[in-house]
Amino acid sequence: MSDATHTPWLTIIGIGDNGLESLTPEAQAIVWQAETLVIGERLDAVIDGSSLPDLKRILTWGAGFRETLSEILKLRGTPVTVLATGDPMHFGIGATLRRYVAAEEMFVLPSPSAFSLAASRLGWPLQSVTQISLHGRPLAFLNRHVMPRARILALTSDASTVQAAAVLLAERGFGASVLHVLEHMGGAQERILRMTALEMAETCPHISDFNTLAIDCAWDGPLLAPVPGLPDEAFRHDGQLTKREIRAATLAQLAPFPNARLWDVGAGCGSIAIEWMRSGMGTKAIAIEAKPERLAMIRENAEILGVPDLDIVEGEAPAVLGGLKTPDVIFIGGGISGEGLFEACWAALPPGGRLVANAVTIEGEAKLVELRSRHGGDLSRIQVARAAPVGRYCGWKSLMPVTMWTVVKGEGG
Repeated sequence: MSDATHTPWLTIIGIGDNGLESLTPEAQAIVWQAETLVIGERLDAVIDGSSLPDLKRILTWGAGFRETLSEILKLRGTPVTVLATGDPMHFGIGATLRRYVAAEEMFVLPSPSAFSLAASRLGWPLQSVTQISLHGRPLAFLNRHVMPRARILALTSDASTVQAAAVLLAERGFGASVLHVLEHMGGAQERILRMTALEMAETCPHISDFNTLAIDCAWDGPLLAPVPGLPDEAFRHDGQLTKREIRAATLAQLAPFPNARLWDVGAGCGSIAIEWMRSGMGTKAIAIEAKPERLAMIRENAEILGVPDLDIVEGEAPAVLGGLKTPDVIFIGGGISGEGLFEACWAALPPGGRLVANAVTIEGEAKLVELRSRHGGDLSRIQVARAAPVGRYCGWKSLMPVTMWTVVKGEGG
């Protein structure tokens, strides 16, 4: 790679609602030196009427992301300046472009992010607030974060996002939550609209499309905690569900960590993969399931519980495992004694990767014992009993015991 490739040719500048006036002298100088300027649709109005330098070309994302990205990459080595709102590296175009351009080729000048501005307006300590983006993303991402007393800051696509969020909150039992809609922060049209989610859903007030949504969740909705062990009834299932107590223990053994990818092999209703992703930290999961009716359950559960980006693969393992993205952790919830299943999973797991397998049948347990003798690891047996009516009284009803094997793959495989 030539030295020119390492020279920053791509400059990404965060801009406020008051347009070019929000830029520092350094940022303004870069704009005037640009040969190509790239702007987003939202910025058309922000810089409307501004005096811009004579440019070789202006590109907009309105032509389509892939198309505009291709044009930008063709200009590698020539000065290209991208104008973005707020902090380009916080759910912004800078973070997206970083996937295609080396850090050494980029120079980023951020403005205060929408989250920083909103927190300052509301007096919310930013470190105590959940920060998400619903801009161009499914509203279902909000579901994962809606909990009593939670405070959420969300980027939106437009006014419709706010209205849809209000309806979602009301339907979830959080209608008393207070919504703060912060419009045009830092600009001449700045306004903060405050209403409860129920009021917002019922009245549909006029809202500017250029807004940030702040949610102060009320204490009147159900608690679906982010730690493993959601109630069994939180999932739609056909009985093939890793029960709450076993699920919590299984997730503890799977040990989620930042940006790790899980294979949930024989996912059933998807409970393990969903709770893995709900742990946060950028975790990813692929749920592999052969039965179409269960695939529908996985999709529904993933949306309701706030992880609509769960990757779902239809098919029978091990046949469909080839070509999937490499896992960091694998969970086999059933069928461990199936022909070639463990071998295919073990081969796909990189050194240092973790595998957890559960079994409830004698045959499955025997297979785990045999695998442990060859590969090592920890073997445990979990028995859970739940209180249930016995006539006029109450007694213990035992669930099927579960044998759990946890192993970390060594360097030698």
